[in-house]
Amino acid sequence: MGDFENKEREEVFSKKVRAGKRTYFFDVKATRSNDYYVTITESKKRFEDGQFIKHKIFLYKEDFEKFAEGLTDVVDYIKSNQEVVEKRYEPGQEESSYESRGEYIEKDNFTF
Repeated sequence: MGDFENKEREEVFSKKVRAGKRTYFFDVKATRSNDYYVTITESKKRFEDGQFIKHKIFLYKEDFEKFAEGLTDVVDYIKSNQEVVEKRYEPGQEESSYESRGEYIEKDNFTF
């Protein structure tokens, strides 16, 4: 009964974002009363043993605005104090091929 896995809810929508060595999953799930919430999971493969390390946060709809505001504030701060260069990854290509070709594209718009 106290098993955390049993508490996982039905996945309603999912978005997978590959970002270099990390993959992010943005999942919309439903509670028993059919209220939606978001789980954001960072997954990174540990090269020593091939295990995936995952970090997860839960974001509830009553917190969306404050979360988005805080995230926007910190991203804007970084952009105004340091150059932000984001790599673009295409499906099916290895990370090293991007680094060796030097394909870097600056991302200058962050919105929700």
